[in-house]
Amino acid sequence: MPTVLDVSRFLEEYAPPQLAESWDNVGLLVGSPAQTVRRIMTCLTVTLQTADEAVREGADLIVSHHPLPFRPLPRLTTETLPGRLLLQLVRHGAAIYSPHTAFDSARRGINQRLAEMLQLSEIRPLIENPGAADGLGAGRFGRLATPMPLSDVADRLRRNLRLERLQCVGDLDQPVRVAAVACGSAGEFVRTAIGAGCDLLILGETNFHTCIEAEAGGLRLLLTGHFGSERFGVEHLAEAIAERFPDVRVWPSADERDPLRFIG
Repeated sequence: MPTVLDVSRFLEEYAPPQLAESWDNVGLLVGSPAQTVRRIMTCLTVTLQTADEAVREGADLIVSHHPLPFRPLPRLTTETLPGRLLLQLVRHGAAIYSPHTAFDSARRGINQRLAEMLQLSEIRPLIENPGAADGLGAGRFGRLATPMPLSDVADRLRRNLRLERLQCVGDLDQPVRVAAVACGSAGEFVRTAIGAGCDLLILGETNFHTCIEAEAGGLRLLLTGHFGSERFGVEHLAEAIAERFPDVRVWPSADERDPLRFIG
């Protein structure tokens, strides 16, 4: 059976850590590299629900897109949610690996898959990573085969991500020729997308004032929600890990849910 180190090395090849943002915390964050791995669960975030599922199903390794811990913890107690989760998982022998922004920017990562999902051509990074080969970097943008109304792009995105609703900035009848994608909280890509000549930026979430800035700059936005823009990626990642380690049970969390819901 593989070890945590074996799986970590595969994940480092799949989503090279040098692609991660400087502020991020990626890699093996909890656990022993020598530990044998028989069960791996992927998830977007370690939460009360996903931690309970990992313990219940006997996961030896959790591959969580979002890091835990993300920032340094001055103390590790059950008085904070990160401390409570970490103590629970350590007690049950579950290691944690996070690829986070390295996976966002990887060759088969979330943003690349989003761009392909939209059937873009001439796909390039919005911001190239100077330390990476083959022009890899953050975000993606490319050209639609034929211009289509924003409403049609929204329908294609909603179907592929299995979303009930999207938020939009801009006229739904306006044509889209060049589209950009940046998963998660990605308002910082608005000016870059405008500078790259994009008509549209698809992102998980951003704030009100960034939406105003995008509208003023002639850039349409489609907002999927943070969960909606990234959850599909950890499902694909589970498939990739299972293919590499066929003797290991690998699954994307079944209990994970978007904490935000529409009502009314």
